[in-house]
Amino acid sequence: MMSAITYHSIDNLVPELFEAGVLPFVIVLDGITDVRNFGAIARTAECAGADAIVIPEHGSVSVGGDAVKTSAGALMHLPVCRERTTLSAVKRLRQSGFNVVAVSEKADINYTTADYTVPTALVLGAEDTGISPEVLKECDTFVSIPMFGHIGSLNVSVAAGVLMYEVVRQRLKANLEVI
Repeated sequence: MMSAITYHSIDNLVPELFEAGVLPFVIVLDGITDVRNFGAIARTAECAGADAIVIPEHGSVSVGGDAVKTSAGALMHLPVCRERTTLSAVKRLRQSGFNVVAVSEKADINYTTADYTVPTALVLGAEDTGISPEVLKECDTFVSIPMFGHIGSLNVSVAAGVLMYEVVRQRLKANLEVI
């Protein structure tokens, strides 16, 4: 049987990261409901050295047995912040000095041109609706992954992986500590 997961709070976690001298890297999931996508994102986030995943209390996945299994146990090691709303979480991250990056196939900026060598929060939305309009308004940067095939977007967990490893690539290139 799986032990209970303790959710964290952005209000507590972010100051701890800064006080520890960490260059914070957070994944924010807006409306992701598929537990397999959540688990895959968490697995990649843990491997890429992300400091936390943020999910809203309602209209989203939660940490359960299937999510932990799909994450290959990553959710047992990666803090998950379950906040009242995605909007309030994004606002608090911005106020804390994060560059909040919206990942959307509708964005005009190539994901490789954004700067991830600063405190970064990647925001990914549900596959059917994307990032909600009110959350998009609070984001600082809007990036997309170039698409050349007939299908207009990637699976959210795949898109998350591409972006997370661009963060890793840039931070390694700048000789910044990734973990």
